[in-house]
Amino acid sequence: MEKTYVIKGKVEPQWVLLDAENQVLGRFATQVASYLLGKNKPTFTPGVAMGDMVVVVNASKLQLTPKRLETKMYYRHSGYPGGLKETNLRLLMQSKPERAIRAAVWGMLPHNRLGRKLLKRLKIYAGSEHPHEAQTPQPVA
Repeated sequence: MEKTYVIKGKVEPQWVLLDAENQVLGRFATQVASYLLGKNKPTFTPGVAMGDMVVVVNASKLQLTPKRLETKMYYRHSGYPGGLKETNLRLLMQSKPERAIRAAVWGMLPHNRLGRKLLKRLKIYAGSEHPHEAQTPQPVA
C-alpha cells in the first residue's frame, strides 16, 4: 500500500519573477497559481503553504481580446445598501491592472485561510520595476 507524502517542518519559499508582457490573462494566472501553491515542486503537499513568493511585472501589458475588454465585468461592494460598483476590464486595466491578475489568481486558489495566506505571497507591479531586488527573484522563462 502506497502512503501519501506529507512534508515535515517549515518550507522556505524561493522568489520567482514572472513577466506578464504579451501573456493571456487566464493562462498566465494558472502559471502564477501553480507557483504559489508549490505544484512545480516534487514535494508538493496539498494544504501546506510550500509555494514560492511570486513577483509579477508588466501587468499593464497583458494580451487581451477587444471583446473581453468590454464584456468582462468586475464587481465590488461598499457594504452599504445599493453600494454595488461595477467596472469593465478596459477601465480596470487603465487604472489598476494589478487587480485583474489578482482576481484571476484568487479564483484559482483555495477560498480559505490557506488561499488568503498564499495570495499575500503575490506581488504585482504594472511596470517593469519592482522593489524586490534584494530578494534576487529568479526569472522564469
